Amino acid sequence: MIGLGRMGANMTTRLMRGGHQVVVYDRNPSAVSTSVGDGATGSGSLQEMVSKLQPPRVVWIMVPAGEPTDSTIGELLGLLQSGDAIIDGGNSRWTDSKERYQRCKTAGVSFIDAGTSGGVWGLANGYCLMVGGDDDAVTRAEPIFTTLAPEGGYAHVGPSGAGHFSKMVHNGIEYGMLAAYGEGFEILEKSEYDYDLHELASIWRYGSVVRSWLLELLELALKNDPELAKVKGWVDDSGEGRWTVQAAIDENVPAPVITLSLLSRFVSRQQESFSAKVIAALRNEFGGHAIKAE
Repeated sequence: MIGLGRMGANMTTRLMRGGHQVVVYDRNPSAVSTSVGDGATGSGSLQEMVSKLQPPRVVWIMVPAGEPTDSTIGELLGLLQSGDAIIDGGNSRWTDSKERYQRCKTAGVSFIDAGTSGGVWGLANGYCLMVGGDDDAVTRAEPIFTTLAPEGGYAHVGPSGAGHFSKMVHNGIEYGMLAAYGEGFEILEKSEYDYDLHELASIWRYGSVVRSWLLELLELALKNDPELAKVKGWVDDSGEGRWTVQAAIDENVPAPVITLSLLSRFVSRQQESFSAKVIAALRNEFGGHAIKAE
C-alpha cells in the first residue's frame, strides 16, 4: 500500500484484519510507523517496499490524482517486473487511467483502476469497489477486493478506465444529492417555523423516500452542531464533478442537476460576486434601483 492517508491507512488495517500481509510506504514516516504498529511491514522507500514483496507483486496506490499518481507509477515501473500489477484506488481521471494502462502494459505490468468509495467509514463498513482492467489481472487481485468490500459491494465493471469512469459518475451523482439536501434544509431553516432540523433529519431516516446514508451523516452532523455554527459554507471540489459534466457534454447528455451542483460549489468559495456587482450596476443604470455601497 502506497499512501497512508485517511483512506490508505484504514484500507491497510481492513486488509490485515482479513488475513492479508501488507507492506506499506508513505512519505510521512510517522504514518508508516502507525501502520507498522497495527501489524504492517514498513518501508522507507518505494525500492525497499518492492524488495519486500514476493513476485508476482500487487501494489496498491492511494495517493492524490494527477502528478503524484503519475510520478509514483513512473518510479514503480523502474522497480517492478513483468507479471506484477499496479492498482490505482484514487480518484484519477478515467482518461489518465487508460493511458497508464498502456504505459504499464508496455512494461509487462498489469494496471487496474479501482474506483473506491467509503470514505473514513470504510474500515468498519467496507469499501464499494468499481474495478476496471484485464480479466486475468483482476481475477488474481480479487481476494484483495473481496476483503475490502462488504458483501455485494464489489464488481469488475469493464476494461481499463471503466472503474474510474463509473466512480466519476458516482461522485457526480453525489454532488447533486448533497446540493438537494443543502437546499432543502436551508428552506426549512429560513422558514417561519422553528424546526428542529436534527429531529427532521432523524425521522427522515425511517420510512422516508429521501432516506440515505448521506442523510444519516447529516443527522450526525446536526446532532453534534445543531446550527452548524462551527462550519463555514465553503465547499471544495476534487475534480470528479467537473469531469462528469464534461463527459455529459461530450456524450450530449443533459445533466442540469449535476452541473448546477458543481457551479454552486464555485459560488460558495466567492468572498464577493463580481457577477452580482454587474447586475446591481445595470439595474441602477436602467431602472434607478438602489445600490448598496461597499
